[in-house]
Order: sequence, then C-alpha cells, then structure tokens
Amino acid sequence: MALLNIKPTRSELLKLKQQIKLAQAGHSLLKKKRDGLILEFFEMLKKAKTVRADLAAAYKIAQEQMNISRVVHSDLKLQSLSLAVQQIPQVEVETRNIMGVKVPKINGEKVHKTLEERGMGFLSSSAIIDKAISSYEKVVEEAIRVAEAETAMKRLLNDIEKTKRRVNALEFNRIPSMNETKKFITLRLEEMERENVFRLKRIKKK
Repeated sequence: MALLNIKPTRSELLKLKQQIKLAQAGHSLLKKKRDGLILEFFEMLKKAKTVRADLAAAYKIAQEQMNISRVVHSDLKLQSLSLAVQQIPQVEVETRNIMGVKVPKINGEKVHKTLEERGMGFLSSSAIIDKAISSYEKVVEEAIRVAEAETAMKRLLNDIEKTKRRVNALEFNRIPSMNETKKFITLRLEEMERENVFRLKRIKKK
C-alpha cells in the first residue's frame, strides 16, 4: 500500500481500522480452517493406509484363489468363462463436503455380482471358480475405496496449500501493510493537530 497515495484524514483512519478488524477476523477464520483441514487430512491418511493394506491383502487372496482355479481347471476354460462376462461393474460417484472441500464418495456395492449377472451358468462354473471371481470382485471394491481415500487426500492437500497461502498473505503482507498505513495516518494527524495548536497560539499572541 503506497503511503504517498493515502489521505491522512480521520475518515480514512476509521475506514482503515475497520478493514484491519475484518482482515484480522478473516485471518483467524482461515487459520481455524487450515488447522481443521490438516486434522482431516491426517484422519484421511490413516484411512488411506488401512484401505491400501486391505487392497494388498485382498489381491493376495485373489491371486491364491486364481492359482487354485488354474490347477483344477484349464486356462482355456477360465478364459472362456471370462469372455462370457458382458456387464461392466457399475459404481456411483457422489460428493461430500469436508470444511468446504468437495471430496468424492464412491459407492461400489454393485461390483459384486451373482452367477446370473456374470452371465455364467451353474453347470459351466464351479465353486472354486466362483470363489476366485468373488475374490477379484473384492479387489475391485477395495481399489474403489483406495481411489476414494486418495482422491480426498489430494483435494484436502490442495485446499490446505491454498488456505496457507491466504493466511500467510494476510499475516505477513496485508495486515502489516495496513497497520503501517494506520501508523502513518495517526502520526500525520497528530502532527497536523500540533500544527493547528501552534497556529492558534500564534494567532492569539497577535
């Protein structure tokens, strides 16, 4: 804020004091939002670590079940059954609000399917194959949970960075600049007051 362009008047000083008050209130709210978002981020980080571990465990089980299926049945039969699957797993994507940040809420309940929904007959499949397929459906469900958690983390982190920049701009630039201007106007008004008093004294002496 260029001090040379500031009018050292009482009305300007009152207006500036109000602006400082608003800036300080905004600064306080932004700090609370930043701190709240950081707490939410670390909670989401814990969740992300858990769902990643769940995904890794589900994938390990799915691989084991697939290996059993390959031992019991031929690869040709497994490939043939896989080609019978026509439907693509459907997921529903919604959003939820975390302190003003929109994060995804993914509903993957429709990933798990029955034999009929997979397009396989009871005779063509087997309990072993069905278990392997269910295991991989579980992998997809866990992958969806990971995607939801990690996307939420990225959005929270982006908003944390934006909020931090706004807090720093107010704390280290805007508010100090306005306080400097307030000090300048106050000193200038006091100086003008002294000049008026001195002028009045000179007039009285005459």
